[in-house]
Amino acid sequence: MTAGPLAPRAAPLANAGSPAVLRAQGLSKRFGGLLAVSNVSFDLFPSEILAIIGPNGAGKTTLLNLLSGVYRPSAGRLEIGGQDVTNLSMEKRCHLGLGRAFQIVRPFPEMTVLENVTVGALFGKPGTKLAEARERAYTLLERTGLAPHAEKSAHDLNLLQDKRLEVARALATNPTVLLLDEVMAGLRPGEATEAVELVRGVRESGVSVLFIEHIMPVVRDLADRVVVMDAGTVIAGGTYQEVVREPRVVEAYLGGEVTDATDD
Repeated sequence: MTAGPLAPRAAPLANAGSPAVLRAQGLSKRFGGLLAVSNVSFDLFPSEILAIIGPNGAGKTTLLNLLSGVYRPSAGRLEIGGQDVTNLSMEKRCHLGLGRAFQIVRPFPEMTVLENVTVGALFGKPGTKLAEARERAYTLLERTGLAPHAEKSAHDLNLLQDKRLEVARALATNPTVLLLDEVMAGLRPGEATEAVELVRGVRESGVSVLFIEHIMPVVRDLADRVVVMDAGTVIAGGTYQEVVREPRVVEAYLGGEVTDATDD
């Protein structure tokens, strides 16, 4: 997919002088003889949008799985809000403020849109009452433009609405950090622009965002900083304008067709 022109992004709200809300230090993951992620380090700051880009097989999805707790690292350390979460489960990371929206959207099809988001609210904070969870869920449906579809079966949503539901369900867990795995995938240019505005709204609410994306206009217009991976390692980092001038980035990633690529 090729995205059309997007509105210029707002001035960064990130505060690099503040403590990192998420810190990866030397993260590595080995599957047998394959080193899928090797010594990856970066910080994510409050109210920052950070993009992770790279060619197929770069290790981006494996890295996201390390951050969210799907995999435990073979080496390295991960902190959320200054707390070591390296060996904590996905559930405990969620309770500490880490949310994730997946590329392949899998709502509970037998539930309504409101019920799907209510589940997220109940899961994110132990002890939450059902009435409180439903109230938070409906507020998030209003923020994500899904309130008119609250009582509709999740099975009946279109792709853009599915993406919005995935983000709303992740936000319902009350994260301080939201991981997004190619949420623009499959969207038409106009839909991608709407999704960009949705992510900006997430950041403006005080949530830091880390996202994987192949559509370079989206990365350009959305990210405060960009981390570039190739063959499991970080090869560049900085603003979009800085990384696209890096010779290693041009050779590894920007020299080919990237907007239609799929992740590893």
